[in-house]
Amino acid sequence: MKEDIIKNIVDNYETPAYVFDIKTLKSRISYLKASLPKNTKLCYAIKANTFIVKDIEEDVDRFEVCSNGEYEICKSKKINGNKILISGINKDDKLINRIISESDIRFFSIESMSQFEALKNQKENVKILIRITSGNQFGINEEECKKIIEKRALYPHIEIVGLQYFTGTQKNSIKVLKKELDYMDSLIEEIECNYNFKIKELEFGTGFPVHYFSNENFDEDSFLKEFSELLNNCKFKGNIILEIGRSMVASCGIYLTKVVDKKINKNERFAIVDGGINHLVYYGQFMAMKIPQMEIFPKRDNNDTEIWNICGSLCTINDILVKKIEVSNLQVGDIFIFKNTGAYCSTEGISLFLSRDLPQVLVNDINDNIKVVRKITPTYNLNM
Repeated sequence: MKEDIIKNIVDNYETPAYVFDIKTLKSRISYLKASLPKNTKLCYAIKANTFIVKDIEEDVDRFEVCSNGEYEICKSKKINGNKILISGINKDDKLINRIISESDIRFFSIESMSQFEALKNQKENVKILIRITSGNQFGINEEECKKIIEKRALYPHIEIVGLQYFTGTQKNSIKVLKKELDYMDSLIEEIECNYNFKIKELEFGTGFPVHYFSNENFDEDSFLKEFSELLNNCKFKGNIILEIGRSMVASCGIYLTKVVDKKINKNERFAIVDGGINHLVYYGQFMAMKIPQMEIFPKRDNNDTEIWNICGSLCTINDILVKKIEVSNLQVGDIFIFKNTGAYCSTEGISLFLSRDLPQVLVNDINDNIKVVRKITPTYNLNM
């Protein structure tokens, strides 16, 4: 994000605040598309950042929606129902019935046999992806999947489109990704041979990594080139759609928090900011142990630096954003800008702790116009 835009935000909007830059986001999606095989499609899991969904409706092929709340967000934003997959481990008959009765969404993942039963009893035609478990609480096992496919003639209004597989996040090992794709290749081949059933689509959760901290070396160009070779070498030649969340949106976000106090206690310098760990969440909660990608505004030279600990406003000793960072001439009113906060940070923190206000959310649109999409919001009324 350009420095003049950041200055405009600092001068005209309150902190703490999340800012999402749509140019950066669209550029990131274009980069991913250019780095992957041409026939690869992209699915965006909206849990990573719900505020930018409408801005990328034309840039991605599918949205993955995992709760009633996320469904309501898509409904309010008038997202095309044909681009939505209703996923998630907790979708009961009531939710499924309501979605089918009031929308044109007809695409669901199967995370349990009870979810399959709920869809089996529908009178409407629906499409499904069967999620294969990787050994955790998500998805169903291979035997249950095969049973559904074997008895598919009993469910004429259900179209089994394909399989879904996702094992985790922050995966930077090509070997791990190859092992996962080989496993799905083998399973698809077995299903097609033994049940005379053609799998049309594999939705694969890549779990691509995001590097949040300084001094992390990652050659993403080479990584994506190797991953693309894996896809091209798959035996499965149907549609491959990659479920990407964190990797798609992390780089479009920054988080701004202001220094409101500073002190020296037992020879340690502490700066208190108006945000904290209730707002800012990095993967693995390493903030106090590593130096995140960040900068200070106004910018400083690096002369006569001092060592500071940056702490939030919560009444807990754990509210430390950064330990032992060098800053020149730190002043009350300075703004710390944390980068790569476009994924999860605005929703994943302990937002209600101490009844602190929710930060405002700003979007810098494609024309560099700042929009307030959520004002600073009190939470005390939720804790009464």
